[in-house]
Amino acid sequence: MSSPPPLITCTPGVRSGKACIAETRITVSDVLEYLASGMSQEDILADFPDLQPEHIQAVLRYAAEREKHLSELTVA
Repeated sequence: MSSPPPLITCTPGVRSGKACIAETRITVSDVLEYLASGMSQEDILADFPDLQPEHIQAVLRYAAEREKHLSELTVA
């Protein structure tokens, strides 16, 4: 059985290669900024009807894993 396609991708030439929600030009940092500004998940999904709750969870998971990785680099 093959694994599902990734929900977060980095594609050269798309938003300067930043991490984006797959098959969109919406970056991880865009979504994090929306959440930090007080938008709810429901608000974001209403503004971007192509997104699903799984995309928001993937953004949060990506950010958490990246933060953990960066923390490990600075401790080492």
